[in-house]
Amino acid sequence: MPHSPQPALSVGRYTYDTVDHTFLKQRVEQFRDQVRRRLSGELSEDEFKPLRLMNGLYLQLHAYMLRIAVPYGVISAPQMRTLAHIARTYDRDYGHFTTRQNIQFNWIRLEDTPAILDILADAEMHAIQTSGNCIRNVTSDQFAGAARDEVLDPRVHAEILRQWSTLHPEFTFLPRKFKIAISGSEQDRVAARFHDIGLLARMGENGRAVFEVFVGGGLGRTPVIGVSLRKDLPEEDLIAYLEAILRVYNEYGRRDNIYKARIKILVQALGRDAFLDKVNAEFAAMDRSRYHLPPELVEAIRARFGAPAFETISPDTVESVAGDIARHQMADADFAAWISANTHPHKMPGYCSVTVSCKPSGGIPGDVTSEQMDLLADLADRYSFGELRVTHIQNVVLAHVREADLFELWQSLSDAGLGTANIGMVTDIIACPGLDYCSLANARSIPIAQKLSARFASIALQREIGSLRLNISGCINACGHHHAGHIGILGVDKRGEEAFQITLGGNAGEDASIGQILGAAMSEDETVDAIARIIETYLARRTPGERFIETCRRLGTAPFKDAAYAPV
Repeated sequence: MPHSPQPALSVGRYTYDTVDHTFLKQRVEQFRDQVRRRLSGELSEDEFKPLRLMNGLYLQLHAYMLRIAVPYGVISAPQMRTLAHIARTYDRDYGHFTTRQNIQFNWIRLEDTPAILDILADAEMHAIQTSGNCIRNVTSDQFAGAARDEVLDPRVHAEILRQWSTLHPEFTFLPRKFKIAISGSEQDRVAARFHDIGLLARMGENGRAVFEVFVGGGLGRTPVIGVSLRKDLPEEDLIAYLEAILRVYNEYGRRDNIYKARIKILVQALGRDAFLDKVNAEFAAMDRSRYHLPPELVEAIRARFGAPAFETISPDTVESVAGDIARHQMADADFAAWISANTHPHKMPGYCSVTVSCKPSGGIPGDVTSEQMDLLADLADRYSFGELRVTHIQNVVLAHVREADLFELWQSLSDAGLGTANIGMVTDIIACPGLDYCSLANARSIPIAQKLSARFASIALQREIGSLRLNISGCINACGHHHAGHIGILGVDKRGEEAFQITLGGNAGEDASIGQILGAAMSEDETVDAIARIIETYLARRTPGERFIETCRRLGTAPFKDAAYAPV
């Protein structure tokens, strides 16, 4: 259960207390001794592996990779500078933002990891439960606490879930990894239906939160859309009900086959109703007083999130600033495109949220240099109360920007190569690291992402195409979420050569769907050309105002398959 909170010390982010600090420092020293014993030979790799995974350390193709948790995506400017320091000092001067709102470093030396974890602990960060068969980093809406369409700020409940799940003694060694996402908006921006547990929060009649609970979603070898177990779970029962779900999974989840061990397989095997019966029985039998969430505890956690000191901006000023922005847009098409694609309505008059694209033309999706991290930290201090958000689309958000500062902010971002106006468009690509780093991959994700980004680099063309989600995975484990892409690309091994399958029609939102495989795998260059022909087919056959996913659903896959495999 969450421990006793203290007054807020920061803006937008849960501030650690002495319990948190002591725990992290003890964990660092524990791992320092484990690393010493591994380097001396006292521990074999088989003995060390579960210990390093509990601290976010993977052994990949060329080096160790350290994955650092960014709970529900919120990060402070000082923390971002800490990450920049780690990139410069211990890696090759960059980090990679992931689809769980984490950041990972791909060139870490084992002997350096205790020092890195110590630095992270000083910055109120860690790498706990970013790997292994446990409850992973809880993700949330990147616009949480800022979005105009938000019904309820989910960060508070995400923090409660983080504290409940961290080193939970019953759930440290689950049958497989377990992922939870939570959103407080009517629009699902967290892919809730593709998580082991997805939570959509709204305000109940009594003024307290209620949650719709989705269970058994996931991608990987067996893509599944989660089922709704509860429509209106009361806030006070949130921890108890999730505890019941995890207990059922821990008891009945398969441990004999790694590919059949996720909760989605259990839900499918039992059926939604039988699974629900087991959860309800567990829920009824437990001592729920141990897990009860009283209003005062929720409010105490909420108090640990410092509120930005928003200015009260008059309607006349808002209107005047809107006129200034419109004039800048008329004078500069690039700025106009950026405003259209990269800003999101804020709940406070005179403010907006800005998504910074980490995907320049021809770039590697999600990669950010130490210099860019430092710049993002500086811009957060200057324009967004020192707060940033990592998104599950592998970008970064400045959540609270005054509209009067937008043109100046855009100029600074553009000068640093971070001003690409492509959010939600074809070059806003999700991609895993692939075979360049990962020992599980069949193919490289990065080169084909770069080629596609360069192929569709024209902002005018991207705006003509409109909303389109393109996701790339280097293997069937689907770390690039290819099943949920409007267009998905899966790297496969074709007689010893890298090749790529195309899927079509996936979607991660409220109308979730799983992409269908178009046909046989192709080479990298053939795949790039095939996707260009698919998009040309869409542009030729769409109706006015119709988005790509809507055209796919109306026409089916046949015309796109014909285009993809047309003789050249």
